[in-house]
Amino acid sequence: MNPGNVGDDQPTVSAGVASVRFVNFNQDYSSLAVGTHMGYRLFTINSIDKIEQIYEVEIGDVLIVERLFSSSLVTLVTQALPRRLQVCHFKKGTKVCEYDYTNTIVAVRLNRARLVVCLEESLYIHNIRDMKLIHTIRDTPANPRGVCALSVNSDLSYLAYPGSATIGELQVFDALNLQAKTMLPAHDSPVAAVAFSVAGTQVATASEKGTVIRVFNIKDGSKAYELRRGLKRCAQISSMCFSPDAQFLALSSNTETIHVFRLTETVAQPAPPKTDDGGGWMGYLSKAVTASASYLPSQVTEVLNQGRAFATVHLPVPGLRGVCGLVTIKKQLRLLVAAADGYLYVYNVDTNEGGDCNLIKQHRLDGRLDSDLGEPTGPDARHSPSPAEPPPGLTNSYAGVLRGRASDDSMTGTPATESEKRTEMRTATETPPTDGPYQLHDEDEFPPMA
Repeated sequence: MNPGNVGDDQPTVSAGVASVRFVNFNQDYSSLAVGTHMGYRLFTINSIDKIEQIYEVEIGDVLIVERLFSSSLVTLVTQALPRRLQVCHFKKGTKVCEYDYTNTIVAVRLNRARLVVCLEESLYIHNIRDMKLIHTIRDTPANPRGVCALSVNSDLSYLAYPGSATIGELQVFDALNLQAKTMLPAHDSPVAAVAFSVAGTQVATASEKGTVIRVFNIKDGSKAYELRRGLKRCAQISSMCFSPDAQFLALSSNTETIHVFRLTETVAQPAPPKTDDGGGWMGYLSKAVTASASYLPSQVTEVLNQGRAFATVHLPVPGLRGVCGLVTIKKQLRLLVAAADGYLYVYNVDTNEGGDCNLIKQHRLDGRLDSDLGEPTGPDARHSPSPAEPPPGLTNSYAGVLRGRASDDSMTGTPATESEKRTEMRTATETPPTDGPYQLHDEDEFPPMA
């Protein structure tokens, strides 16, 4: 499913927090976007003890809000215009461009090279530098929940989406070179969740049953890991994420438990070596167990070889939907959970022992004071223009994009020229770092705003 949509079918929560419609991290989990019935908010995750609200605007009911890393580029989809994608430069308070599509937008994915808009039965790939439409994947299997993923590594820019509405096929598309990469027979039932590793070399999948999670190598399509969330209890997986070093995989669902798996052993288990036991009782027992394994049904052997959760988190409210992220903060692996109750929960993950993760902090996402928070960010961080006065910018209809010209919308003033639009996009999208995947070792390393 689209991991950010958390507002539907949720338990009753306190006033002021229940208006959360959408919540999602940016690509490196250094920022958090929250869509509400009134507008949206942006937060930076500087440290465990404090998150800073850097922006808030009231523009009506926001269904999707995605931020490109720590840049000023934000994409929006509202309840009033569910077929329109708005691309904004939030620090300037301007709208870069708009695009209208043929159907409701169910998901948006970003990296530094591509912007992907997911409709129920099609995918549109844009060049993020000038927002030109460069490829369309039509007639995809019905995908009302927006199940898709775009690798963070823009040098690869792999796009994954379900290849069937009846079985668990996963299509992997090279969005950089605009060609199909591979098809993975991931599950028996349809794919319900998908996530790439930070390097973009592996992809994790979960089916609608939510009991088995598989990790595949993109290069050759081989299965690297097979993990079991549970035996009997099915669940709807809402989000999955790799740790920055791809040694751990976390997933959240519509249950109260979040599972963290350790990816240290391959799925293929080698046969135990033959040993000279000297005829003792333990040697006899070992031989008997080894011999009996060959007579077990393949399904039983497969279950025995599947990895189990290394660590777990139990959320305070059963059935609370949310999105999770694994990040390194001050050289310690932390699990971040942004939930539909309007809180960001921070857990410590013991990478040596695993087990139950300890809750070390929680932060409100509604801009109000909480018992474990300091003072709010103040009025300087708040920006709330009137919804009736949208910021000026370029408005493009989808048909106009195909014809190569902008539409004339009197509400947005004079449309920007093509060169102005490119300058705006270049300003909003900062140059990517060259020293590998970003990790929050220290808040002083937090990248500056574009």
